[in-house]
Amino acid sequence: MKISEFIVVEGKDDTVAVKRAVEADTIETNGSALSPETLQRIAHAQKKRGVIVFTDPDYPGRRIRAIIEEHVPAVKHAFLAKEKTIAKNGKGLGIEHACDDDIREALSKVYTPLEKEQAVEITMEDLIVARLVAHPQSKQRRTQIGNELQIGYTNGKQLEKRLHMFGISKSQFIEAVHAINQEELS
Repeated sequence: MKISEFIVVEGKDDTVAVKRAVEADTIETNGSALSPETLQRIAHAQKKRGVIVFTDPDYPGRRIRAIIEEHVPAVKHAFLAKEKTIAKNGKGLGIEHACDDDIREALSKVYTPLEKEQAVEITMEDLIVARLVAHPQSKQRRTQIGNELQIGYTNGKQLEKRLHMFGISKSQFIEAVHAINQEELS
C-alpha cells in the first residue's frame, strides 16, 4: 500500500512502524512542543502532496493534532483505537506498538475536515439520547463510537465538533450507536 500524502507522526519509532506497514514519507513532530519549523514543514507538505495526521491516541497525541489543525487547516486525519496501540508488555502506548494490519486499516479510513459549514445534523440532544454525554457510561460509549466511526476518542463537546468536522451523517451516527447498543446486549 502506497500513501501519496506525508504522514505526520510523533517520533522515530512511529516512522518505523508506519514504513513497515505502508510505503510512505513521514514528518516527525518529536514531541508535543511543535516547533515553528516543523509547522512550516507540515504546511509546505500540505501544499505539495497533502498531509495525514496520525498521532497516538493519548493526550499529547490529541494536543499535537489540535495544534497542527489550527495552523494547517485542511490536513487529513487517521485514528487508531487505544487498545490497538498498547505495547505487548502493557507498558506504553503508541502507533509504534500497533500491528501492520491495524496501521493499514487506519490509513485506509482517513477523514478530511469539511471546508465549508454544513447544516448541523447531529445535535447535543442526539448525543444525550444516545447516552454519549450526561450518562454514567458515556465515557465508555464515546470510546466505542470513536472506534466504530474511526474518529478517535473525545470528550462530549469535542465529539459533537468532530462529528461535524468530519461530516458524519445522521444515518452513519445512528448506525454506529445501534452497533454499540447491540454490542452491549451481547
